[in-house]
Amino acid sequence: MTHFPQPHPSRRAVRVQLGDSVLAAIRLEDGRRTKAKLQTISATGGLLRLAHSLGQGDFVEVAFQTQAGPVHGMAEVLSPMKKISDGVLQAFRFVALEDDDHRRLRTSLDHVAERNVLGLKSSAFSTY
Repeated sequence: MTHFPQPHPSRRAVRVQLGDSVLAAIRLEDGRRTKAKLQTISATGGLLRLAHSLGQGDFVEVAFQTQAGPVHGMAEVLSPMKKISDGVLQAFRFVALEDDDHRRLRTSLDHVAERNVLGLKSSAFSTY
């Protein structure tokens, strides 16, 4: 069954800052592929570091690896947030995740949150 992540109207989803350590594979609607680095992730979306911006409103497939296993979902590309020296930071929101992908994502996010509370570094997300 497919999960359709919905933002909570009065509470922002917990975000996890990943830096440049997690690679993400992106497949565009026309079949082209590109790579990105996952800067931030939450249960409802994230922030990608890309060499070139994607079209706002485009639908893409996003895949990345977590300690709990691979996460693969459909996402809508949002407006570029910031140009940086080697590309752009661009947000996305998940529009559909299979139940297993959603479970792996939530498990990894929960693991990072628990480790942060304890003041420990987490490796719940890994390179792809």
